Amino acid sequence: MFTGLVEQVGHVVAHEPRPDGARLRVQCATPWATQPDLGASICCSGVCLTAIELDADSFTADVSNATFEVSTAGTWTVGTPLNLETSLTLAKPLGGHLVTGHVDGVGRIESIEADGDNWIVGVAAPVVAGEQLSRLIARKGSITIDGVSLTVNAVEGAQFAVNIIPHTRAVTTLGNWQAGAAVNLEVDLMARYAARLVQADKEFDSQGHRG
Repeated sequence: MFTGLVEQVGHVVAHEPRPDGARLRVQCATPWATQPDLGASICCSGVCLTAIELDADSFTADVSNATFEVSTAGTWTVGTPLNLETSLTLAKPLGGHLVTGHVDGVGRIESIEADGDNWIVGVAAPVVAGEQLSRLIARKGSITIDGVSLTVNAVEGAQFAVNIIPHTRAVTTLGNWQAGAAVNLEVDLMARYAARLVQADKEFDSQGHRG
């Protein structure tokens, strides 16, 4: 579990393709503030990965083909910058929202407009398993984009908008965004479970279990 508050930006420094995915080595910009344990979960631009090798300022993780299918991880190469966050502890402030690191789908940056020093960014949500992901995105709700916790400003059809302040652009990879870029999306955890409850009720009714 994570908060969506990026701790630092790292870079892929080694990429070893494998039949079941790839093995990555990620170099951190600075040493860890609190050293993670071997086997710890690290959120990498929205993707939860397990550290199988670890030192003071880098780690190695395996990425499966299944992860490639639902995220941008398949496009990561040597030099790719990644937003990094270690897992939530009881001593860590929950300044963002609860993030699992399980990507729901890949969205696309549709537009970037200046609003003073801020950016208003329009994002197109994908269709996932035959359902439009935007149905799980609510105005003034939370969404995780490339591992960053953001507030949704507006939702219209398949698109939604978020506001990016200068600080967020400076300390994450979001400052590199351009129109057309692919981004990892994770909807709010409560929306995901609410949708499942509605689906389960419909399945229950269709089987004639209600009166």
